[in-house]
Amino acid sequence: MKKVCVALSSLLLVACTKVGLGVANLPNTFSDTETTNDIAYGSEPWQKLDIYVPPHPSGQYSSGQSLPVVVFFYGGSWKDGSKDMYPFVGEAFAKKGYITVIADYSKYPQVKFPTFVEDGAKAVAWTYRHIAQYQGDPKRLFIAGHSAGAHIGAMVTADKHYLQAEGLTPSIINAFAGLSGPYDFVPYEDDYMDMFGPPENYPNMQVTTFIDGKEPPMLLLWGADDTIVGKSNMDKLIAKINLEQGAVESKIYQGVGHADMVSSLVWFLKSKAPILDDVNDFFQRHGANAVTVED
Repeated sequence: MKKVCVALSSLLLVACTKVGLGVANLPNTFSDTETTNDIAYGSEPWQKLDIYVPPHPSGQYSSGQSLPVVVFFYGGSWKDGSKDMYPFVGEAFAKKGYITVIADYSKYPQVKFPTFVEDGAKAVAWTYRHIAQYQGDPKRLFIAGHSAGAHIGAMVTADKHYLQAEGLTPSIINAFAGLSGPYDFVPYEDDYMDMFGPPENYPNMQVTTFIDGKEPPMLLLWGADDTIVGKSNMDKLIAKINLEQGAVESKIYQGVGHADMVSSLVWFLKSKAPILDDVNDFFQRHGANAVTVED
């Protein structure tokens, strides 16, 4: 069984089979989580998001009581991926009592930086302004992301210009949790050089450039077996936040690789690393006060 789970985890994250995704997302198909798909957060065809609302057992929530909200950005090297792959993330956070928003965003080579970050800001702004219609509490808004999605989420959280373009500020974000994010690196492969270049533009895509100590608290998580995104990304961001006397926490998981950081949210792989519990604990300490929904 362990070998099967590992194999499915690998297949899931490289997105080379519908079978792995089908198994990972099976609980959402049969759960009481209310899912609303393909809501437009902008005018472009790719600017769509899905919303996952946990069930409200009798007596657990009073009429009209709102729930905390997580906006999750998936990874894929800013080139691949789809929200349709990640119902398991929406289901995982729903079990912790969160409304979860998973947004698609534009990809390279159709666009270059910073368009996908601008999409992220638009999705966050839409959520802040409209999530109350789904019983979400805009005053308890959190951002999370994996890999390239962690970069997008961190940029929206740290660089105030993105939300200011939407008429808001990062103060609407209670806290950010990043899983294996490439927060501070210099591109050296041709596609990434084209995506983020020219070289004088590189500081604008590095999260550390915008840290001033006033950004929302950040939780930075990384797997010790990660061969895709180096630990230096997390270390540089931690150092800059500490230098500016901001709020940051971090954790390293032994025996966990890059793909494992998000596949740990899959129902049959949760024991691989307590990532969901650690993110939930962090969000709880920063105002979520979510109620766990029992199976």
